[in-house]
Amino acid sequence: MTGKPPKIWDVIVIGTGMGGGTIGRRLAESGLSVLFLEKGPKGARGEQQALDGEMFDPVARRVRGYWPTPVKADIDGQDVEFFAPLGAGVGGSSVYYAATLERPERHDLETTPTMAHPTAGWPVDYDTFRPYFAQVEAQYFVNGDEDPLYQDGPSNLRPAPPIAAQDRVLLDALAETGLHPYQAHMAVKNVEGCQQCLGHKCPRKCKMDGRSAGVEPALETGHATLIDNCDVTALRGTKTAITHVETRRNGAAQTYHAKVFVLAAGALNSPRLLLASTAPQWPQGCANASGNVGRNLMFHLTEMFAIFPRNGPPGTSKALGLRDLYTDNGARHGMVQAMGIEASYGEIVHYLNLMFDRSPLRAVKFLRQFTRIPAMIAVKIFGRAKVFAGILEDLPYRGNRVQSDPENPDIIKITYRFAPELLARRRAFRKRIKSAFRGQRAVFLGAQPDLNFGHACGTLCFGDDPETSVLNSDCRAHGIDNLYVADSSFMPTSFGVNPSLMIAANAMRVGDRIVAKLGESK
Repeated sequence: MTGKPPKIWDVIVIGTGMGGGTIGRRLAESGLSVLFLEKGPKGARGEQQALDGEMFDPVARRVRGYWPTPVKADIDGQDVEFFAPLGAGVGGSSVYYAATLERPERHDLETTPTMAHPTAGWPVDYDTFRPYFAQVEAQYFVNGDEDPLYQDGPSNLRPAPPIAAQDRVLLDALAETGLHPYQAHMAVKNVEGCQQCLGHKCPRKCKMDGRSAGVEPALETGHATLIDNCDVTALRGTKTAITHVETRRNGAAQTYHAKVFVLAAGALNSPRLLLASTAPQWPQGCANASGNVGRNLMFHLTEMFAIFPRNGPPGTSKALGLRDLYTDNGARHGMVQAMGIEASYGEIVHYLNLMFDRSPLRAVKFLRQFTRIPAMIAVKIFGRAKVFAGILEDLPYRGNRVQSDPENPDIIKITYRFAPELLARRRAFRKRIKSAFRGQRAVFLGAQPDLNFGHACGTLCFGDDPETSVLNSDCRAHGIDNLYVADSSFMPTSFGVNPSLMIAANAMRVGDRIVAKLGESK
């Protein structure tokens, strides 16, 4: 007697963040049957919480939608272990982020008359992505002012809400010095009573993220199903096609089958999963015939600094950005944007603790409590300040990578070295920030280079050559007919803005390729 044959979905999407949520909605709205597999919990709509780096219990972290286990990292030869700012629940990390969806610039993807591209250009050009940028801006209700320095506009933006008094004072002060600040592009509906819940989960549907603008609308079509608290442990199949995934949920093993599989688990976890999926036909891991899976890991370097206004009303800047420092005579720097937080005592302590946890002093744990002293001094001297971040572009280096940990394949393990050219650009970028904000009392919040672990990318980069890339131009794995990627790991370079809009735009583009592929097979 044979058992009931397994259900075969049109598409299984692994991960529900910015990429997974967006592509799942695209596919479901096209009438395809979609199964979302999410590592973390669905969560309650009434939740309103931020990522908590001080919570160490893996069970408590998982219940709250945080990535449950610490990242093991070799940073410049120094072994560190820390909880990265990653989500593990419906919406992924996107439900916690500050809702900033900025377009990259043309030179980020291709060589222009004034800027050479560091990899000679992406396999898909800027103009191919432009209509998808506009579609993302519509789907995510992106609002803001047109960037006065943007060369390829106009963007598809909704009008910005009335600017807050404290933002107006600062915007005018910066404009008077010759800069070009604007109300940044925020994925927020700004409905009546919106609390501008940036940087943490919101109980309402104002802030648009992988959950509110992706998974939830997909489920409403009736074509999508969600299974949460589901750990995908391996991809399985033939040499040239995936047939099913192996999972673990509440201690029970389960397999799921589909015609097409989309990996959208994030630039740190997606390569980890492929490397863990070893088999006789994939001795180095799934889709890793070239040995490039996990390599070319990039982050952004974040230059956090506080501005202590000399005048104007108190308050928190949540929607200011400028691109005056994006490039410097051919050098690739990045934009500056408000963080939506104040440099209050709690924020300063949190930032100093993060620095401590990645320093050689971390072994002397009792010293950690003394970070409160400089925080109290800073608040005493300066009061409450507005926190800004300079986003410095990282470049791909083969030695920077996500690796498999044979002893614990569920753990994310990375190796990263600061390239000399990156450190040189960082020094120049900091000097330019200091000069640009002259007239304001600006203080950097750190002296050492700070990797933005929430902006990982590049670990499954797409390209035309199977020897140097993992994916083709459609973000389908070289040599595997039905495996696609829809998270930031596809990016060959990191460019100088938050990657969220590009992740969503590419997810829509890849979704269209999958719809066409499955349509041809019917």
